[in-house]
Amino acid sequence: MTTGSGLELDEVTVRHDGPLGPVTAVDRVSLDVPAGTTVGLVGESGSGKSTLARAVVGLDPLYGGRVAVGGREYGGRRAAERRGLGRQVQLVFQDPETALDPRMTVQQSIAEAAGAFVRLDRRDRARRVAGLLEQVGLDAGCAGRLPRQLSGGQLQRVAVARALAVDPAVLIADEITSALDVSVRAALLSTLRDLQRRMGFAMLFISHDLTAVRHVSDTVAVMYLGRIVETAATEHLLQGPCHPYTRALLSAVPRLHPGGSPPDGALPAGEPPDPASPPTGCRFHPRCPVGPDRLPGRDVCAVRDPQEDSGGRPHRAACHFPHLADVRLPQARSVLREENGAATAPSGG
Repeated sequence: MTTGSGLELDEVTVRHDGPLGPVTAVDRVSLDVPAGTTVGLVGESGSGKSTLARAVVGLDPLYGGRVAVGGREYGGRRAAERRGLGRQVQLVFQDPETALDPRMTVQQSIAEAAGAFVRLDRRDRARRVAGLLEQVGLDAGCAGRLPRQLSGGQLQRVAVARALAVDPAVLIADEITSALDVSVRAALLSTLRDLQRRMGFAMLFISHDLTAVRHVSDTVAVMYLGRIVETAATEHLLQGPCHPYTRALLSAVPRLHPGGSPPDGALPAGEPPDPASPPTGCRFHPRCPVGPDRLPGRDVCAVRDPQEDSGGRPHRAACHFPHLADVRLPQARSVLREENGAATAPSGG
């Protein structure tokens, strides 16, 4: 990964204690989010996206790996270090009502954040709050209101303003548009992009809404069962996914699917495996439309971890057969028959 400004995650691992032993919720995740760019992080519920976000800001302890902001590594072991990370990285939660004190006005909430790391007198704080409200598209009249007096879209804008009050290097947005209607969602996404252009922060945008991800992200990373299984520039990934899981996610949103027609089975069959006992080999193989359960002879999927040599494949796809991600099951069988025939045919001479 490159060094310098922005967010760098290197082999980040998070483990939790489960009833039957430790559970690896995030497994050796590496991501680079340069300053001024957005990486969209997508995947099903329970894939580890929010756990990763909490680990980056220090709310969940790291079991392994490193988090660096602006080239400086944060281990989170000392109070002063955690405080420094708090200024550098800000997290906006899915539900702003839980993040804002119901007893504090908008003015008080943002002013409290603005003065957390820099001493400001009353006049400077008022000026700072007014400027932030304007930047996030709220009128000055919102300053004296309590959270219960605001709409969901207004609350989320206040949460964004509060996060940006400390001029962070990195903003993490965790499902912040999921509870908003379409028009409000679109306006908030446009505001985020405008703010990023002006302020230059790196953004990790976590969402299950692929339309929203496409609108704001320069790069998309796909997460499954605690791991990143595919990463690529947004349009490259949406137009030519290399991992069967990514293909399945895109198929659930027809307007994003290349050609407009979903493949056989719009969503992966079955439920994600238990993270306390993940499958051997490829973690997706029990649900994969072109895996060993549906295409005999591909036992490697159940035996060898495709993550090990993913760096040499397009989109760093954690799949032994990424060339089959874009074909229907009958076609895949045909392709594999041809490959098997070529492999066993005698060479000419």
